[in-house]
Amino acid sequence: MTGTQSRDISQDGVEKPEQIATPADAAAIAARTAGGALVGNGALSGQLSYRGLAGERVLGRVNGQRFASGGPNAMDPPLHYAPSVLVERIEVARGVAPVSQGPSLAGAVNARLAEAEFTDEARFSAQGRFSAQYRSVDDSYAVGGLAGIASDQWRFGLIASREQGSDYDFPGGTAGGTSFERNLYGAHAGFRSGPGEIFVEYRRSETDPTGNPPFALDIVYFNTDFVQAGFRGEVADGVHLDMRLGHVAVRHLMDNQTTRAPAAPPMQARATFAEADTNTAEVALRFGSDGSYFAIGGDAELTDKFVRITNPANPAFFIDAQPDVKSERVGAFAQWRGALSAIEFELGTRIDRTDQTAGIPALGSAVPMGPRGLAAAFAASDRDYSTTTIDAVARFWIPAGDVTPRVTLARKERVPSLLERFGWLPTEASFGLADGNIYVGNLALDPETAWIAEIGFDWETDAVTLRPTIFYRGVDGFIQGTPVDDTVGVIDSPIEMIAAMNGDTTPLRFSNVDAELYGADLDFVIRPVDRIELSGTASLVRGKRRDIDDDLYRVAPANLRLAAAWTGDRLSLGAEMIAAASQDNVSRSNDEQPSDGYVVFGLFGRLAVNELLALEAGVENLFNAEYQPHLAGRSRVGISDVPTGERLPGAGQGGWVSISARF
Repeated sequence: MTGTQSRDISQDGVEKPEQIATPADAAAIAARTAGGALVGNGALSGQLSYRGLAGERVLGRVNGQRFASGGPNAMDPPLHYAPSVLVERIEVARGVAPVSQGPSLAGAVNARLAEAEFTDEARFSAQGRFSAQYRSVDDSYAVGGLAGIASDQWRFGLIASREQGSDYDFPGGTAGGTSFERNLYGAHAGFRSGPGEIFVEYRRSETDPTGNPPFALDIVYFNTDFVQAGFRGEVADGVHLDMRLGHVAVRHLMDNQTTRAPAAPPMQARATFAEADTNTAEVALRFGSDGSYFAIGGDAELTDKFVRITNPANPAFFIDAQPDVKSERVGAFAQWRGALSAIEFELGTRIDRTDQTAGIPALGSAVPMGPRGLAAAFAASDRDYSTTTIDAVARFWIPAGDVTPRVTLARKERVPSLLERFGWLPTEASFGLADGNIYVGNLALDPETAWIAEIGFDWETDAVTLRPTIFYRGVDGFIQGTPVDDTVGVIDSPIEMIAAMNGDTTPLRFSNVDAELYGADLDFVIRPVDRIELSGTASLVRGKRRDIDDDLYRVAPANLRLAAAWTGDRLSLGAEMIAAASQDNVSRSNDEQPSDGYVVFGLFGRLAVNELLALEAGVENLFNAEYQPHLAGRSRVGISDVPTGERLPGAGQGGWVSISARF
């Protein structure tokens, strides 16, 4: 055995970019990683697509805490709860998440919010951070910050943010229904004795009326409370303990009356109430150092969800679309990092036991017979499901001076979500696909199983950083929507009848198919001369069905991001280009439409007034290009300059300015 590197080869950190206006949605920051793309579903509801996979296949956390989305259509994916103005950094697993992070099929992302830090002195000293931004294209502002005090043993902090924006402009007019409003506030504390820390934190996130044009309903509110506490640190020489308990409570209302224009008529008025409670417990014991260790641990995640659809104009109309659905997962893992001669490695495996159940749906007296029949059939079915999943990851690399070759092999599994399994009522709920299709769940779903291989290298010198990767991911039992029966378009079943009444004669059922995704991506930094830096990412992924001749649904096209910057002692200036190819490899079985390529330019600058204060400004979409990202949702808003059914366009030309300070 030999010594190992201490750096974490399995994880990247994404800082808030200086090149662009900081988006309200932190998913847009995470999407700047190599292999990343943004699924645009509104100002605060974006998702990270990573190497062609999105939704619950990408593990999302905030401050290391796992939790379930409250919205049945993922209006609040995990990064919804990480206002960019408070984000310190975003951690993205490189390709495959270590088993110690929990089950995850496609990768993992974790947003770290600003917090008070311990000092080296016994006396208390004040700490503070403040950020503010104005953006002209949507007349939006964001303000947020941290105020704290800390010593070498104690730390206390308060965080708060406020964001608000109007409908954004694009070259063809204004995208109606895209305004947003969100507040967040919280407190945290820590006590350190020797090498260990006891910590506790609480946050309250309040999203007020916010438009979601790709969905049938808009956000009225998300009121969400986060609590977690634990211990981290050494309990003996070379023995590190991490343990934490957490609870997240989401309370949500969405409707087509508050912000939707025009509001739906009384017969079609809908208000959906949703709740999600997540309790988590984690413990991990590591023997050794950061660069060479053996770790074991366990975790539990208990989720309770409830969704009721109502008509605010008719109290007798209500349907429990997700009646007390529950998921209880308990898992354990072992992970070993070490070296054999020149080869360093990280080996891990985990096993998880998941139990899922659903209650009996209640329906109001005004609900017609079609849904009543489906509810009765669901109540009579077996609504208990249990399964055991096994993950394994083997990562190898050879530090060889400036170049580090690396290889990863993995087997990952994902248990079907509660919506995919227990969605008995045909609705548009699809965890954010926002494609206008009506979906129904499937009690017979099996877990997805991914077989993954990656190969690449890291080349790092003073002048160049280059990190390309080639990857392949075969997924057995991939879950996606397929026709509910063999007679597509023929309305001969209760599901199709209900779907047809709601405007979709070809509803889809979540089903297991076989798929594969392969491609390449890289990130790079080039410093040709002093003070000049070129940086960027490039990504290419192809997704295909293996059971039929078709492409996978909603896979991002090839894309390139390139920034050039000149850095002075206090002043920095630069430009950025974002380009995407056309996407013609689309799913015929899901009636996916191709998209055109585009190129967008921006300018940016930064002035460091002193070590504590900085001003930033820029112009986005410099040439006012009109474009529609392939993964953008399609507008459902009637009063908008975006035609109904068209992909949401990118923001038009606009200026932005921001200020940041810390002490």
